[in-house]
Amino acid sequence: MSEAIKAVALGGGHGLHASLTALRLLTTDLTAVVTVADDGGSSGRIRHELDVLPPGDLRMALAALAGDDPEHQSWAALMQHRLGGEGVLAGHPVGNLVLTGLLESAPEPDPVAALARIGSLVGAVGRVLPMSPVPLNLIAEVDRFDPDDPARTRQIRGQSSIAATPGRVRSVRLLPAGAPACASAVDAVREADLVVLGPGSWFTSVIPHLLLRELGRALATTRATVVVTLNLVPQPGETEEYSPVDLLMLLAEHAKPVGGLHIDAVVADIDEVGDVKEIEGYTRGIGARLLLSKLVADESSERHDPVRLAEGYREVFGSISGG
Repeated sequence: MSEAIKAVALGGGHGLHASLTALRLLTTDLTAVVTVADDGGSSGRIRHELDVLPPGDLRMALAALAGDDPEHQSWAALMQHRLGGEGVLAGHPVGNLVLTGLLESAPEPDPVAALARIGSLVGAVGRVLPMSPVPLNLIAEVDRFDPDDPARTRQIRGQSSIAATPGRVRSVRLLPAGAPACASAVDAVREADLVVLGPGSWFTSVIPHLLLRELGRALATTRATVVVTLNLVPQPGETEEYSPVDLLMLLAEHAKPVGGLHIDAVVADIDEVGDVKEIEGYTRGIGARLLLSKLVADESSERHDPVRLAEGYREVFGSISGG
């Protein structure tokens, strides 16, 4: 894979950080498309008070793409630094406040321009874009929260509440209905050679990209090689009762309204995939290649090793594109 390859990674939080850290080992033409539905922690506090895009996942993506120059690394470290103390600013990462300040001080809020300015400070290898120029909210349909009536469902609103649910998430939708997608993100997906979905929180970081009409349609029609990266460990509430095949089927189900999602390859850790025959049969049935290898980091069973993950992306892209 060369620097000419245009790669787009979609997601949020630590999962997107993992895919970006791997992809930057393969190309410098890299775009991160980030979910903007976070309503917890520092991002939630900022959203509640100022009604701006939640900055946390955007900041993490910028940190993942920061340049190797000491000056760039210094700026990236500052952006990640959380303020101490016990006052109203306690716990806020500096980068969240800087990004919010740029959005507030502009004559007209322009998140793409604000992210580009911070990207220049950290020497970003590539660019970071929000999936939508407006803050979004998630609503999940959840069952199994009532032991006496496990089939009963209820709706839970908000990313942080969904992530903490004691039940099982069945589906999600976005508010406001008909929210716009970031035009630059849509263009990036349409023009990409390689598109990566996952790893990450399945219902709150991965699936939401399929729910915006323009972005979902771009994912459905892109000529890029589309790769899905499965998580290493289940997430309580969100995915702990779902098999890898179930997770792929959930992607397909949520993508139906925008024209479906053609997956070219699935990348997963060989020791965490469960029933190998089941996922082999499913991926074969949808015309996707399955790459099973050791992807987990030696020092943490919950983290992808960036070099191993990069080699996985290199192998699937090269075999499918003929490169």
